[in-house]
Amino acid sequence: MNPLISRFAAALLAAMLLRCSPAGSETPSGKDVVAPEAYASHDPVARGMSFQLAVVLKIRPGFHVNAREVTEDYLIPTDLRAEVPAGFKPGTVAYPKGTLQTFTFSKNKKLNVYSGNVTILLPLTALPTAPLGPQHVPMKLHYQACSTEICLPPVTKDVDATLNVVASTSAAKPANPEIFSPR
Repeated sequence: MNPLISRFAAALLAAMLLRCSPAGSETPSGKDVVAPEAYASHDPVARGMSFQLAVVLKIRPGFHVNAREVTEDYLIPTDLRAEVPAGFKPGTVAYPKGTLQTFTFSKNKKLNVYSGNVTILLPLTALPTAPLGPQHVPMKLHYQACSTEICLPPVTKDVDATLNVVASTSAAKPANPEIFSPR
């Protein structure tokens, strides 16, 4: 089946399931289920150095999002895209492994999902030509949130990382060790 048609069908099914939810129940918006925040591994970042951005997803208890590697074709994977400004070179986004879980709607098939707090990493290099001072790396996070019983329509949220670029590598300092500590 065409992937675009599969995604459309999944979104349509999710919308229909929402309409069928019990009257009076509070179904949140998919945008309210995940709170993403961006962090840099260094502050400031020096021209010519490699560093990482982390987008930490705080997923509301009782909900999950599909992992990047989905177990069924109709599922919508979590996707992070950066609009990297001039002066920076992006690496490949690193997604964590999900966990295999079974839900009421998955009919005993295990689905690969993220729940709780999840960290997605984007490696970047500040080129020697990177502009000095505050810089923004706008990103878009696309995901579909589900509870144990229903899936919400897919959403895209804007996430912005702010960096301070300096000329001297001696001025670059590690930051956010709780996120970027060696594992």
